[in-house]
Amino acid sequence: MGRGNAWLRGLGAVLVSMAMTFLGLIAITFFVGRVVPIDPVIAVVGDRAPIEVYNAVRAEMGLDDPLILQFLRYVADVLTGDLGMSISTGGRVIDDLVRVFPATLELATLGIIIGVLLGVPMGVYAASHHGTFVDHAIRVLGLVGYAVPAFWLGLVGLAVLYARLQIVGGPGRLDFFYDGLVPPVTGLILVDSLLAGDMAVFRNAFSHIILPAAVLGFFSLAYISRMTRSFMLDQLSQDFIMTARVKGISERRVIWHHAFRPIRVPLVTVIGLSYASLLEGSVMIETVFSWPGIGNYLTTALLNADMNAVLGATLVIGMVFILINKGSDVLYRLIDPRARA
Repeated sequence: MGRGNAWLRGLGAVLVSMAMTFLGLIAITFFVGRVVPIDPVIAVVGDRAPIEVYNAVRAEMGLDDPLILQFLRYVADVLTGDLGMSISTGGRVIDDLVRVFPATLELATLGIIIGVLLGVPMGVYAASHHGTFVDHAIRVLGLVGYAVPAFWLGLVGLAVLYARLQIVGGPGRLDFFYDGLVPPVTGLILVDSLLAGDMAVFRNAFSHIILPAAVLGFFSLAYISRMTRSFMLDQLSQDFIMTARVKGISERRVIWHHAFRPIRVPLVTVIGLSYASLLEGSVMIETVFSWPGIGNYLTTALLNADMNAVLGATLVIGMVFILINKGSDVLYRLIDPRARA
C-alpha cells in the first residue's frame, strides 16, 4: 500500500511539474510574440490597408485589450487546441501541425535509431581500447560530427548518392507516382505502407528517408559515442572492474555486464536529449531535402512573418522536449531501483 501511494505521489509530482513547465513555455511564446518587430495586423491586412480597416482588424484580434487579458485568452486558446490561423497555408495552425509533425517524427526516430545502434557500441569499443588507433579514429569521427555543417553534409550526400550514384531517393518523402497510394493512418509513411501491405511504396519511402535520416543519425552518433566513451572510461577505472578482471571474468562480460550496466541511467538521458534535439533541430535537413516536416513548416512561417504558425510550432517543439525529458525520468526510475526510494 505504501509503495502504491509513493508511486501515485511520484506520478502527481511529474504531472504538476509538466503542467508548470508547459505554462511557462506558453508564457514565453506569448511574450516573444508580442515583442518581435512584426505587426500581426499588417501581416493580415497588408501595409496598404486603410487605417479604419487596420483598427477594425486590430480590435477583432483583441490586441487593444490589456496584456494580461490577452495572455489569459491565449492560454485558454492553447489549452483548447486553438493556435490561430496560418497566413502561409490559410488553414488552422493545429491542423497544419498535425499534418507535418509525423514527417519530422519519422525522420528523427530513424535518425536516433541509427545514432544509438552505432554510437553506443562505438563508444564502448573506443573506451575498452583506450589510446589505440580505433579509439582515436572514433574520437575524430565525433569531432567531425560536431564541426561539419548539417546542410553541407546533406548537399554532398544528395550530389553523390542521389544525383551521381542514384542509390537513394531524392528530395521529398515519396516520388510523385507513389504519392497518395497509401491511406494515411499514422502519418508515418513507412508504417502506413506496411499496414497497407504496399511494399513498393515502402521501398520508395525508405529510399527517400534513409539519406536525411543517416545525416541526422551521424550527428546523433557523434554525441552519443562521445558521451558513452566518457561514461565507460570512468567505469573502467573503478576498483570493482580491476577486481572482476583479477577473478578471471571474461573481458566481454567485464565490459558489457560490470561496466556498461551502471552507465545505462545517464545514457538514457543522453539519448533522450539527442532525440529531442533531432526533433527540433532538423530545420536545415528538412530544408535541404524538401522534407515536409515541422522544421520546413517553421522556416516557411518565419519567411512569411506568420507568427501564429511560428508560435504554434514552437509550442509543439517545446512540448516534445518536456515529454521526452519526463519520459527519461520515468525510464531512469525503471532502470535504477535506487531512484524509486
